[in-house]
Amino acid sequence: MTAVHGSDLRSDPGPQDDEMPLADHLQELRRRLLVFAAGAALATIAAWFMYDRVIDLMASPYRDYLLHHPAKDISSGNLVTTGPLEGFTTRLTISAYVGLVVAAPLGLWELWQFLVPALRSKERRYVGSFMLAAIALFALGVGTAVLVFPKGIAWLIGVSGSGVAPLYSPSKYFGLYAFFCLVFGAAFTYPVVLVFLELVGVVSSSQLRRWRRYAIVLIIAVAAFITPTSDPFSFLAMAAPLLVFYEASILAGRLLKH
Repeated sequence: MTAVHGSDLRSDPGPQDDEMPLADHLQELRRRLLVFAAGAALATIAAWFMYDRVIDLMASPYRDYLLHHPAKDISSGNLVTTGPLEGFTTRLTISAYVGLVVAAPLGLWELWQFLVPALRSKERRYVGSFMLAAIALFALGVGTAVLVFPKGIAWLIGVSGSGVAPLYSPSKYFGLYAFFCLVFGAAFTYPVVLVFLELVGVVSSSQLRRWRRYAIVLIIAVAAFITPTSDPFSFLAMAAPLLVFYEASILAGRLLKH
């Protein structure tokens, strides 16, 4: 009986975290963070030199709205700086935001690589699939944000009333746009976390099914809270996929027999 157990352990080794001292864990985490920071810095530098193309894309929802509502256009479709340094700081900030968005897949990869030693051999087989799913879902979230943001900004301008004209500074407008993309991208990756928790045995698909009613309420509340523009279009674009992802996580857990 003892020999069988020993064989089982060798064929499916457990987590290796206990074999590594805490100092080594911290050193490994520091190295992973430095790799992500270097990638984000390179992406930020690239975004700095592509800034004009980036702001043309990001400003298009604002300009399109003003094109169809000329009575609201008091700046000829331009964003307006209110200080001599704002143009420089806006360029630096937006370049950094774009760098973070572009480098996010690298950050996900480094995070998974940091977690791999804590997984059993059976669980490590799924790391590549988790990575691809996380990157695809993050990209889907950013893409959804780009598609929905025009509706959001139009709603924000319209709800201010007919006697109010928008005169936005680039730092506030571009900051909202970039934050909008980051929030959608991050939120859309949550089913990967759920399936990972199912895989390692923290929760099961049957538990998720029992919690469905509470999860629906929580997802709707969270979507309403984290949607940056607070408009109904963005809220629906956030809440509906998250609800679908929850059901997909249950299905994935059943397929994995957890």
